[in-house]
Amino acid sequence: MRILLVHNRYQQQGGEDAVFEAEANLLEQRGHDVTRLLFDNDDIPAHRTPLDSVRLGLTTVWSRLGVARVSQAIKECRPQVAHFHNTLPLVSPGAYSACRAAGVAVVQTLHNYRLICPSANLLRNNRPCEDCLRRTPPWPGVVHACYRGSRLQTSAIASMLSFHRLRGTWQQDVDLYIALSQFSKAKFVEFGIEPEQIVIKPNFVDDVNVIRRGNEDFFLFVGRLSKEKGIDLLLNAWVEERIEMPLHMVGDGPLESLVARTAKRYSTVHYLGRLSRTDVLSQMQAARALIFPSIWYEAFPVTLVEALACGLPIIASRLGVMPEVVADGQLGLLFSPGDKEDLAMKIRWAQNHSELLSRFGVEARREYETKYTPARNYEQLLAIYRHATDRARCRRGDR
Repeated sequence: MRILLVHNRYQQQGGEDAVFEAEANLLEQRGHDVTRLLFDNDDIPAHRTPLDSVRLGLTTVWSRLGVARVSQAIKECRPQVAHFHNTLPLVSPGAYSACRAAGVAVVQTLHNYRLICPSANLLRNNRPCEDCLRRTPPWPGVVHACYRGSRLQTSAIASMLSFHRLRGTWQQDVDLYIALSQFSKAKFVEFGIEPEQIVIKPNFVDDVNVIRRGNEDFFLFVGRLSKEKGIDLLLNAWVEERIEMPLHMVGDGPLESLVARTAKRYSTVHYLGRLSRTDVLSQMQAARALIFPSIWYEAFPVTLVEALACGLPIIASRLGVMPEVVADGQLGLLFSPGDKEDLAMKIRWAQNHSELLSRFGVEARREYETKYTPARNYEQLLAIYRHATDRARCRRGDR
């Protein structure tokens, strides 16, 4: 199969960029003809004139360059499927039309909630927010300056969302959406996309090919050090609830200084900074459990899949996708979102039940082997592409 993969890279590399590369490599390794078409936010001037900002806003709604580059790529590689990951802001949803004009099936992965929410994360004031879910235009997001704290930039996103919703782009120009979880699919169906237009395929990771060493005497956090990840909650639980077993924290982000200060003041908190994937996996193979205290609707964190691959039990907030990934009392434990007392109670349970925790680890590894391997993901991805090409043929009236 000939496949065109389209992605607008972020300035700070994140999970979407990693998933794009992982899926591209997966397809190439299995003999498919893959063309990567990349746009890069580093090409956007850091210091823009008012006219530059207006042009960028218009590009966000409909990028002539994005449409032209996709059209040219289609002519050169003649794909059967164009799979889009991120389109903001240099690709724009207008690029779908180039595929439709050429009879190419369109697949769009819903890595976040951008179609619903200008900030893409359904989060405001450190709690889940769905104020824009059923609104066109999404005025609450503009009023609260949800995108980068700027009403002007949020207005550009809101204009893009409104234009394409009214135009019918989301329903007419995309053959299939990939949601990463049942929770995510339900939100997009509530938004207005037909259920049959959305299929579920989670993220995957390569097998770590290691045996977990067992329950060493520390818990582990891996991720971005930011409010939505529940960093304040985690630190407060450890300090105020006086948890004695050490906490290892891996990552960087806007709350890095807070974590570093807390680690200096309290001997039970250890800040390890940003580590290589090899070193992260080494931590996972030794920890008692992964703590995942997010306070927002995570899309599908690769960190959770890495933990399962390592046979590492997970203690996560009962929110969004987490209950789908972490079967409570089987692969780990769930706690009430934002509740530091409940989090501390689950941590103490894990401290005192090593044998049961080891069983959770065995089940976690089995869950990875069943659902999240490259082989399983490849089967799902290929089935999605075949389904999308069938829908595209029906749309064109082909038999």
